[in-house]
Amino acid sequence: MSRLYVDWKTSLALTGTVIKWLAVAMIIPLLTSLLYGDGTVVFLISMVITVLVGLSFERLSQDTELKPRESILLVATAWLAVSIMGAIPYVIAGWGTASTLAHPVNALFESMSGFTTTGATVMGEISTEQHSHAILIWRQLTQWLGGMGIIVLMIAILPELAVNGAHLMDSEAPGPSLQKLTPRIAETARVLWLVYLGFTLLLVILLMLLHLGGLAPQMNLFNAVSHAFTTLPTGGFSPQADSIAAFSPSVQWLIIPFMIIAGTNFSLFWLLVRGDTDDFLGDIELQVYVGATLAITGVLSVALYVGAAPSLQLGGTTAGVTENAIRQAAFQISSLLNSTGYATSDFAQWDASGQIILLFAMFIGGSAGSTGGGIKVIRWIVILKTIKRELVTAAHPEEVRPIRLGEQVVDEAAVRGVLGFSLLYISLLGVGAVLITLDATRIGLEITTLEAFSASLATIGNIGPGFGFLGPFGSYLEFPWTSKLLMIFLMWVGRLEVIPVLVLLTNAFWRR
Repeated sequence: MSRLYVDWKTSLALTGTVIKWLAVAMIIPLLTSLLYGDGTVVFLISMVITVLVGLSFERLSQDTELKPRESILLVATAWLAVSIMGAIPYVIAGWGTASTLAHPVNALFESMSGFTTTGATVMGEISTEQHSHAILIWRQLTQWLGGMGIIVLMIAILPELAVNGAHLMDSEAPGPSLQKLTPRIAETARVLWLVYLGFTLLLVILLMLLHLGGLAPQMNLFNAVSHAFTTLPTGGFSPQADSIAAFSPSVQWLIIPFMIIAGTNFSLFWLLVRGDTDDFLGDIELQVYVGATLAITGVLSVALYVGAAPSLQLGGTTAGVTENAIRQAAFQISSLLNSTGYATSDFAQWDASGQIILLFAMFIGGSAGSTGGGIKVIRWIVILKTIKRELVTAAHPEEVRPIRLGEQVVDEAAVRGVLGFSLLYISLLGVGAVLITLDATRIGLEITTLEAFSASLATIGNIGPGFGFLGPFGSYLEFPWTSKLLMIFLMWVGRLEVIPVLVLLTNAFWRR
């Protein structure tokens, strides 16, 4: 029998380091608990448990050198581990209460949804009456931590991970590639996180200015910080049950451009900082991403204006109302195209034409190197160019036509990678929808094909809301625990873009 080829102890030891540092992040909800006088004990206990578990894992190995396989294992296990540890405050806080998060599977679902920036929820009630401010800010913070990437953050602050930074970022980076901005990979990680932090702080300031100016009465400091924490990572969690529909149109208009920013390759903003405006504006993925957002928004605006949505309590009247039709269209498309998952209208009640447009947007995804989920714009560009090439070469077999992105020729291995990922993604999407349907039937839960499909798409695409009872103001609570575990897996796989997780299930990964 062949021996294991993967040094799993080193990977798990470094996973312990990541877990240990998660306790530092819990200082924010701890301070929140002290400010509001609720939930302090929950986070003190959670921090102790997190540190002890992290230290226990660290004892497995003193080695910090990672090869490509160990890097993949570390990325996959670290994301699973932080989601498990992130569920601990939910369970402790919910113990002996009516909170749905007291159940470990529900808590893990909420935590995985947070760290993977999915935004799907199993909370029975989202309010400060049911949950402490500390728990709600922790829920928001998990999305902010997961947005730019936990491993990227660790590379930025921990020398033992920075040494292996290139392999780790390749395994975690959301998209086909992550541009190296500086000579050192740790510096690149710090640059990305600084840009990310800068946009987050800017949104907090602007939201507070709206509040102080009387344009957003409900947008207090807690809400401003909470929504900045989940806008930039394209997360979609909100401490308000009505999401962004709870706030004024001014807030909705402000959040739209920040959602678009969040779905843009953050490396491009570094080019702007350096004054490389031409490279920024000339990026083909950015052009397609912005163009698709504007085009689909235009189509949906027309559909809403002519009556694709009824008059709703959440969303108002769009038929014949130009401003609201454009605002609702722009918000929903900006949110769903890059997988943010916020909502200002109950689109589950729209007619088929409006929902089909939204479903189409869900398939696109954000840009590579952004916090957005989905298949990603760059992959769609490569896929469409590949289809075009196949049509041309079918007529002219002798012609050699490389795939180009601007002036750059795409390596054929990268093309195969894009096609392979897309096939795996769609296959998992379909299998997930079938299994969700069968499991719902097993317990007598009535679910339509669209609802099952949207549940699978919303979780593997890290989108959050679906259709039917899974609409933007709905919940995944009704599903059996077995379906929730499946969707936890889909969220995990989707955030790490399939390969780093599925490869762990192959014998070839573990053996020579």
